[in-house]
Amino acid sequence: MIRFDHVFKRYPNGREALHDVSFEIRAGELVFLTGRSGAGKSSVLKLMTLLERPTRGTVTVNGQDTSTLPMRASPAFRRRLGIVFQDHQLLMDRPVYDNVALPLMVSDTRFRDIDKRVRAALDQVGLLEKERVSPAELSVGEQQRVGIARAVVARPTVLIADEPTGNLDHGLAREVMQLFRRFQDVGVTVLIATHDMALVREFSQREILIDDGRVFSGAQGERTS
Repeated sequence: MIRFDHVFKRYPNGREALHDVSFEIRAGELVFLTGRSGAGKSSVLKLMTLLERPTRGTVTVNGQDTSTLPMRASPAFRRRLGIVFQDHQLLMDRPVYDNVALPLMVSDTRFRDIDKRVRAALDQVGLLEKERVSPAELSVGEQQRVGIARAVVARPTVLIADEPTGNLDHGLAREVMQLFRRFQDVGVTVLIATHDMALVREFSQREILIDDGRVFSGAQGERTS
């Protein structure tokens, strides 16, 4: 479902963010992407979501070799992914319903289908009764759940989360992680970039560790590139 084959990423300033990175995430797997700040996690996520291109190597997502996609196809490619951000990136002047509906509206989904999917997504995250509330009136944990509902409303097969529990206390972080487990249980491939090693240990899923642009994998830090 997600595969990196001997991927290098060098930025114009000469910094090599990724060095010969290879790993694979199977369909329906939940994987943690860990590593200190500046180790290369953000570069991995940017390559997966076509915000960046590799200098060398191949990145495959959903069976699509991203190097074959023209830049004009990037927005449509990203719309097929579910992406959750640490800072939610919600529209505070729109109600919860409109925030969740946004990905469907930009893809010209029929209104009848939009209504059905938005309500189903909000029900999945336990916020159906707050569909007309402004995000500004919600707690931080509830705002993150709105962000998750928005990410899954288009029924993606791949869900990518960038530090989704970074602003939450441990109890709320566990609730968010349990949501991700529920999506994995129905076959969604989930990749979570996180610094929260307590959650990584608690949920006992495979870990891909980035260190100095190189990838290690497995509970014992087995090197994969």
